[in-house]
Amino acid sequence: MNDFTRLFDIIRYQNTKYPLEKCVGHRVDGKNIYYSTQEVIDLANNVSLGLLKLGLKPGEKVALISYKNRPEWNIMDFGIQQIGGINVPVYPTISPAEYEYIFNDAGIKICIVGLDGPGDLLKKVSEIKDKVPTLEKIYTFDKTAEAPYWEDLFEGGSLDEVEKVMDSIKPDDLATLIYTSGTTGHPKGVMLSHTNIISNIKDVMHLIPVQSGDSALSFLPLCHVFERTVSYNYFASGVSITYTGTDNLGGEEGDLRTMKPHFFTTVPRLLEKVYEKIYNKGLELTGVKKSLFFWALSLTDDYDFDKKYSGLDGIKRKIADKLIFSKWREALGGNIKGIFTGAAACPVKMARIFSAAGIPIREGYGLSETSPALTANEFGPYRAMMGTVGPPLKSVTIKIDDSDGNYKPGEGEILAKGPNIMKGYYNKPEKTAEVMDKDGWFYTGDVGKMIEGANGTMFLKITDRKKELLKTSGGKYVAPAPIENKFKEDFLVEQMMVVGEKHKFVSALIVPAAPALKDWCDENGVDCTITQTDYNPNLYTISKDTLQNEKVRAKYQEIVSGFNPNFSHIEQIKKFELLAEPWDVSTGELTPTLKLKRRVISEKYSNVIDGIYNV
Repeated sequence: MNDFTRLFDIIRYQNTKYPLEKCVGHRVDGKNIYYSTQEVIDLANNVSLGLLKLGLKPGEKVALISYKNRPEWNIMDFGIQQIGGINVPVYPTISPAEYEYIFNDAGIKICIVGLDGPGDLLKKVSEIKDKVPTLEKIYTFDKTAEAPYWEDLFEGGSLDEVEKVMDSIKPDDLATLIYTSGTTGHPKGVMLSHTNIISNIKDVMHLIPVQSGDSALSFLPLCHVFERTVSYNYFASGVSITYTGTDNLGGEEGDLRTMKPHFFTTVPRLLEKVYEKIYNKGLELTGVKKSLFFWALSLTDDYDFDKKYSGLDGIKRKIADKLIFSKWREALGGNIKGIFTGAAACPVKMARIFSAAGIPIREGYGLSETSPALTANEFGPYRAMMGTVGPPLKSVTIKIDDSDGNYKPGEGEILAKGPNIMKGYYNKPEKTAEVMDKDGWFYTGDVGKMIEGANGTMFLKITDRKKELLKTSGGKYVAPAPIENKFKEDFLVEQMMVVGEKHKFVSALIVPAAPALKDWCDENGVDCTITQTDYNPNLYTISKDTLQNEKVRAKYQEIVSGFNPNFSHIEQIKKFELLAEPWDVSTGELTPTLKLKRRVISEKYSNVIDGIYNV
């Protein structure tokens, strides 16, 4: 096969051009287990035969839910698609009520769940089975006595019927339903065709600096279109994929150091956590080593893409690279060609520091509705700009709609057109009409502007979410996201939400970074108690006595005062409150993609907000 027009063609395309012994794998009982390209094809065929025997017809829906990425997910994905079934990936962290809504909206017929995480997915799905009339079977990716195993689906025999159905599937046919996380109201099912996603794959393939024989680590959830489309890119490029978890990445025995990947995707918060660990190790150094570390770090301050350094500047950077930055790269395995970040705004500081250290960071932008990428900073010369999300992809057209009048000149809502734009929202034509006009323009809900680069390339800069703009009582509009992202550059700030709708000034709710605050308190003679939460072992509550301590409040006032000059007078944080409880998906303040549910947070902390403005 010399090309691919449908998603399930991609694995056969790989088998023709770059057949791999280690196509895709993961760790099982401490050992990495891989499937070859041919094994993936054979197993996907067994899945297709089994689903046909169960009576799955083209257009019927199969839900996949797993805490961790795993090769079985890809095998099921290809097996479902090639007989015209619709893969509906669902987040593992949502509530039973949300499962019930999604399953009924989509009409899920079969569900496969993983038992590899902190919650009992089988129990959650089983609880709603009687409330979902279409749901006939539940299988598990992990063996249990309580439900049939996914391999029980497998059916051997002639592939004639499978191939007959495959031949009937058109590129514009629906391939998947992806339910948006929904910051307000019920999630919506984004309908994506094979063409939608494949247009994105082909636009992005040449942007990722990998080639056949390279390896990639994958830990962002496959149920999100970002990592899923990137994974299809790996398959199409002949890149070996190893699935892992964020808890297995770092350390001497971590997958980054031992697997030595050439590429991976991430979210900005993970980059910040990695940098925090590097920075804290620097603080632990003494004497000349400590001085060298912070001298090297200071050299990153004026780094920019494509900037050339010569003479004494060039020599300094070569010394810093050999003594300091080479060790950073070694901790990531030593082979990294690049890291792509998405899903949230990447602080310029992170892109600058890592890229200066020889670990190229590039940021892109998109939505589930756009399969997902619309723009992407590239790794080639003069195709990336700090503080932007890159130029539009080859087949995508971007337009700025400034007709609203609430923005600065040249700024407005970002509109997009291209073959990657969704078919619409499932069962919701009225919602589709709200975001897509008769000419095919998709209204992203994000606000931005185009900036011309040194070589004439136009780059998109995101400035805020249209629906998240605050309007003060003085009639001034404030974009909260850039303020929040800037403040989160400080190690002591884990989460933050800017408030001030219909008030005279802007304030903030701040969730301190508990472990970092504990370290600071220990160094400054302040009693600090943090307690691991019941709902997430990586999150901690902080005692209220600690948050009310004068030294602690003074420290956060120092942080606020330090960042405020970056913003206009109306955007500056006048007051703040420190919160003891972290925000999480399981407690309702965050979407599964970790976006703030501003309305939920505002309602939950209405007394705190009232206290800020009623003093």
